[in-house]
Amino acid sequence: MAAETPPSPVPSAPVAGPPAPAPTNPGAKGIAPGERGATTIADRVVAKIAAQAAREALPQVPEGGSAPHATVTVHHDHARVRITLELDYPCDIGGQCRLVRRHVAQRVEALAGMAVPEVAVQVERLHSVHTRRAAQGRLR
Repeated sequence: MAAETPPSPVPSAPVAGPPAPAPTNPGAKGIAPGERGATTIADRVVAKIAAQAAREALPQVPEGGSAPHATVTVHHDHARVRITLELDYPCDIGGQCRLVRRHVAQRVEALAGMAVPEVAVQVERLHSVHTRRAAQGRLR
């Protein structure tokens, strides 16, 4: 008959159980995070984001010109943006507008979390290098 060996005195590791529940907000009392409220971003805030994005997209503001301006209409989670800007002339006007449109849509979506189905770009003024020189008396 074989002799039985006693179990080894190796301490067992603590058994990992389910993670402890995260502390809850005492005011929430069991309300799911998605049902606690809503975040609303004002139209003027989205307009500031859009105007800044337009400035980022342009290489520079023309000398004597003004920075891009935006107006926005928000309906649910969709923002319709209108950008007015001034460009140097000569330049690729269509290319500049396309670049502004794309960058504004991306930045508003990323920062405000809104879909941007429409970005209308309106060129208010073209600033010609030749006209500026003539106004300064350098052109003959």
